[in-house]
Order: sequence, then C-alpha cells, then structure tokens
Amino acid sequence: MIYLDNSATTRQHDQVTDTMLTYMREDFGNPSSLYSLGITAEKAVKEARKKVMKAMGRKAGTVYFTSGGTEADSMAIFGTAMARKRRGRGIVTSKVEHPAVLEACGRLEEMGFEVTYVGVDSECRVNMEELKAAIRDDTILVTIMQVNNETGTIMPVDDLAELKQQALLHTDAVQAFGKIGLPDGADLISVSGHKIHGPKGIGGLWIGEGVRIRPFLVGGGQEAGMRSGTENVPAIAGFGIAAELAEDPQPAVAQVRDYLRRGLKEEISDIRFNSPEDACPSVLNVSFLGTRAEVLLHTLEQDEIYVSTGSACSSNKKGQSHVLEAMGLSDKEIEGAVRFSFSRYNTIEEMDFVLEKVKAAVSRFRKLGSFR
Repeated sequence: MIYLDNSATTRQHDQVTDTMLTYMREDFGNPSSLYSLGITAEKAVKEARKKVMKAMGRKAGTVYFTSGGTEADSMAIFGTAMARKRRGRGIVTSKVEHPAVLEACGRLEEMGFEVTYVGVDSECRVNMEELKAAIRDDTILVTIMQVNNETGTIMPVDDLAELKQQALLHTDAVQAFGKIGLPDGADLISVSGHKIHGPKGIGGLWIGEGVRIRPFLVGGGQEAGMRSGTENVPAIAGFGIAAELAEDPQPAVAQVRDYLRRGLKEEISDIRFNSPEDACPSVLNVSFLGTRAEVLLHTLEQDEIYVSTGSACSSNKKGQSHVLEAMGLSDKEIEGAVRFSFSRYNTIEEMDFVLEKVKAAVSRFRKLGSFR
C-alpha cells in the first residue's frame, strides 16, 4: 500500500497507540477524581499539554484540548464573537478556508455579524490589499488558515498580524502543525492530532496570554473552564506523544514531494500544478487535463495507491472545490485535480511506482476520451 492522503489523516505512530492503551487498560481514572488513579490521569493531561505547547513553539499562553480541529476552530470563532460583540460585528476570513471555518462564519452571519470573504490569487495566496481594505474599526476577528488543505499554499499569517488593528487573529494551523513553524503573530491557533500521526478525535486551541474569549462548551469546568467535559485522557496522552515525535528531525518529505512533481512534469503532458513551488512540503495538487480525478482515484486504488480529489471533509458534498474555484481554475482543470499528500513514511521508491501507475491511467483515459 502507498498512502498519499496524509492531509486527510495519517497512520498513527505505534508509540502513540501503546501509550493510549496504557490509559485505557490501567491508568483509566477521571482526571477530576481526587484519588491516585485520577491524579495519574491528571498528570498525563498536564504532561501532554506541555509537549503540545513545546511542539507548537509556544512559551506563553495555553493549549486547551478539544475533540479535534473543527471544534478548535468553532471555539476560536464563536468564543471571540461572543466575547467581543459589543466592540463590533466585523469578521474577516478568506474564500479558501476549511469548511470548519467557513460554516462557522456563515452561522455568525445568521446571528447578525458581518463577514467579509477575501479572495486569493492563482496560487491560492490571500489578496493582502483586499484583506487590508476589509479590516474596519469594528472588525473583531480575522481568521485565515496557515496552510491550505487542498493546495498546501502557505499564507502570510505573521504579515496579517501587522494589519489586524484591534481584532484578534486566529489561524487554522491543522495542516501546518508538525510540518512548518507556526506563526508568532497569531492570538489563537487551532491544531489537530490525527494530522501528525496522533489519534483521531483530539485537537487543541492555543490561546495567547492575555487573550479572552468565551467558553464554547460549558458544564463541569474542565480545561480551566474553557472546555467542559471529561477529558479524553488516552487521546490527549497520545496527542502529546505525537507532538513530541513531530519535533524530531523528519525524513525529507519535501524531497519526496519534489521528486514526484518533477516526474509528473517530465512524464505527463497537459497538466497544471495547483500547488506553488514554495507550498508546504506535505501537499501537491495537480490537474490532469482530459481526465476525471474521481475515476483516476479509483483506478489508482486498484494498485493500492491512495490519493484524494480534495478535502476529505468536503468529499461527500456536491459541487466542485471551492478552493480551486476561488483560484480561477476552469471546470476542466478542477474536474481533473488530484491531491497527493505526504508523510514521513513515504519514500522515493514509492514515487517511482506512483509515477508509472499515474502515467498509465492518464494515458488510458485520454485515449478513451473519458473526459466529457
């Protein structure tokens, strides 16, 4: 099997799994309990928080554990809106955000907030002049992802910090965490466990020192009152291990990505690279003109090569990619777009096999005239 859909999820580290089993079978106490079993669980949560903070490059502020990146985004967006609504109702985001951000912003519009959606260029980079013009005196939140999940384009989040004025700056760093350094200028940063070989169902929201938002989930007062609900100790402990491992020097993911990029360019004509050359090394989005990406995906699956046509969170929805559409791609370019996404487990040798199978599949469908 050659797994190239690591932007959707990653294979869990064996060390992560072993750690989680310990907290499922042995140290299974509730962190809020006062006896030793609970204290052991509480200690695991504290240790994991330190590891995630360190991997994020944060020395101040706090990471609050959530059920994943989606909840972390909602916590940041709704928490900021509710805490600062008396100051203003302006929200600024981009047209290429993850659905977790776009749908949260849409819900805020229903509640009377004014959301401005900023466009991007042909390489998915946010239009800085348009964004600057969108920030008003009553803007309370700017939320821009650090790495686009479909193209890998890296957004200039630290530059946005200089433009935000009195607004808080949130970035969805789910695709960036563990791959590139996180921005220093953000006030709120969302991360997720299963994108860095950790467990599914766990994520976190880092909130900078002095930043105040309203809790999104209320109840028992866990996570210092910022996220109520009994902590998922096995997942939190596993997330801590995955974050710690993500700090280690990794095999050259960029070399694997670049090798495949060069091979596709040399071996297959009529293609368009939708990922810029300076994209995050974990993502390569390519349009194969004259093919349908969904058909190509299932053809490669027969050889146990797993790729994607875009965001896994949007794959069951009708319509074409909102990201590629915002970039100005034609319908044919969008319909033929495939996302390859890489991890530390991928190798150059695997890419030789992928090149062979992709070339054969594209050639076959072009001859058959599969594109209508």
